[in-house]
Amino acid sequence: MALLSLFLSAFTSATLLPGSSEALFLFMLSQDLWNSSLLILIAGTGNSLGGMTNWLLGLLIRKGIWGTDQPDSKSKQLKNKHHIRAEKWMKQYGSPVLLLSFLPIIGDPLCVVAGLIKIHWLNAIIFISIGKFMRYFALSIFI
Repeated sequence: MALLSLFLSAFTSATLLPGSSEALFLFMLSQDLWNSSLLILIAGTGNSLGGMTNWLLGLLIRKGIWGTDQPDSKSKQLKNKHHIRAEKWMKQYGSPVLLLSFLPIIGDPLCVVAGLIKIHWLNAIIFISIGKFMRYFALSIFI
């Protein structure tokens, strides 16, 4: 049950929902009841899947399946300016920017933008997973 809790905590922490899986991860690591590699695998997988959920959300928004409310023209212009800027930035640096998806505050939006601009799902999951797994690996080293 504890491992499922870690997975769910890591998953929700990587979505736009609030959460902090690091505290649970570090607590479980300090208990010496589980192998650190197993904890990294479970937390990294949950967090990576949460990041891909954000990518999918961005893709659904792009296709007009999610969030199809029509904003007024001023709001639409503002969103277009931000979308164009984010798209330009992501295209300039490419999918490796998703290595930063583990960062608080900017990590979740990066995954959404990747879906919005149609970063290929395989590139997205590779770079998101590397970033997410590296965070838990780093946490396990410093405890």
